[in-house]
Amino acid sequence: MFDELSSKLTGALQRLTGRGVLSEDAVREGLREIRRILLEADVSFDLTREFLERVQEKAVGQQVLKAVRPGQQLVKIVYDELVTLLGEKQAPIAHATVPPTLILLVGLQGSGKTTTAGKLAKRLKLEQKAPFLVAADVYRPAAAEQLATLGKQVDVGVHREEGTTDVVALVKRGIAAAEKARARTVLVDTAGRLQIDEEMMGELARLKAALNPHEILLVADGMTGQDAVRIAQGFHQALGITGVILTKMDGDARGGAALSIYGVTRAPIKYVGVGEKLDALEPFHPERMAGRILQQGDVLTLVEKAQEAVDEDEAKRLAKKAVSKKGLDLQDFLGAMKQMQKLGPLKNVLGMLPGVNPQMLKAANVDDKKLKHVEAIVLSMTKAERADPEVMNGSRRMRVAKGSGRTVQEVNQLLSQFKQMQKMMKVAGKPGAKLPFGPRFPGS
Repeated sequence: MFDELSSKLTGALQRLTGRGVLSEDAVREGLREIRRILLEADVSFDLTREFLERVQEKAVGQQVLKAVRPGQQLVKIVYDELVTLLGEKQAPIAHATVPPTLILLVGLQGSGKTTTAGKLAKRLKLEQKAPFLVAADVYRPAAAEQLATLGKQVDVGVHREEGTTDVVALVKRGIAAAEKARARTVLVDTAGRLQIDEEMMGELARLKAALNPHEILLVADGMTGQDAVRIAQGFHQALGITGVILTKMDGDARGGAALSIYGVTRAPIKYVGVGEKLDALEPFHPERMAGRILQQGDVLTLVEKAQEAVDEDEAKRLAKKAVSKKGLDLQDFLGAMKQMQKLGPLKNVLGMLPGVNPQMLKAANVDDKKLKHVEAIVLSMTKAERADPEVMNGSRRMRVAKGSGRTVQEVNQLLSQFKQMQKMMKVAGKPGAKLPFGPRFPGS
């Protein structure tokens, strides 16, 4: 997310560091560049102007604090204003005091609404909110079938009907089925259109009037930039949306939609979709997102992802074995690698670390396919070979290369890097040990 915006904005701020006092001329010079960057990122003109006015008002004449450079003060001011622009604070789902909580998911066709319903159901299930899905799109062919498939994948109930066009009655029966299943949250996947029209809004307005939902969440394609903002305005004027879920944000380097929607509608962004998998839906934290944009990292989200994905007992076992006399074998390494893959694409994980910018990731040539290649090589070995890589002679290496579809050179490289990693782990386990700059992660 925001690769292009992050690089340019951070670069502009870095050029303002090292000044004794933030003079008005210096600030104006820097803000002119920031203005251009925000407009190129597809942030609305009015919001850009208001944002820069607030930054300039706070920045001009700021005196140097002890141990804090003026450029750092400006970064803090920009960070605070970015947080305000993005929504000020996290806005979680407003769950009903007496369940079930009713959530309408609305949006245009192609925004990823049905897939998002499955992703949100999976997240709510992890949060012990007992979700239930209702297929209320009676127009798009196979929409109900798609939702039923997603419901099966996340193991939640789905209410679907065929041959009916009375959407209000359908949803009411769906809510009754959810209550019977003791669901605590009901997600209604409504019909989308290719564009906002009176028929679509009329149907949604009838649903809202008849059901009085606790949340009306707009699912919008984040890659459409200002179009997403205009769509949000249209839905908000017609329905009074309570929040937004931006999809496809993993492919949006500009970020204009995320930076504009709250300012235009005052409807908070509640989640962002960051991938195709069902676990690729993140709660939206304005302060964390502002930190990512300014390359300050997002360690809190990374820790939360690790807590959700990693088996704690297995992690402790691996950590203990890593510094033991025997050390890790390739079977352990394979297990550790699979746990790491649960955190998501490696590029996204590294991007949450402070100081890591998009150029560094490109230079490092981070490629998740390499991990798949490593996995294929290890899986092509016998259990005995994984337990003791020292037995891997030339003929065995040729067999593994052929079985995994990789080259003998790749097999040799993996075994060499793994051996170096074993040595480093043993050094790390000794009291007072200092780690050298040494071997890379095998397969990197």
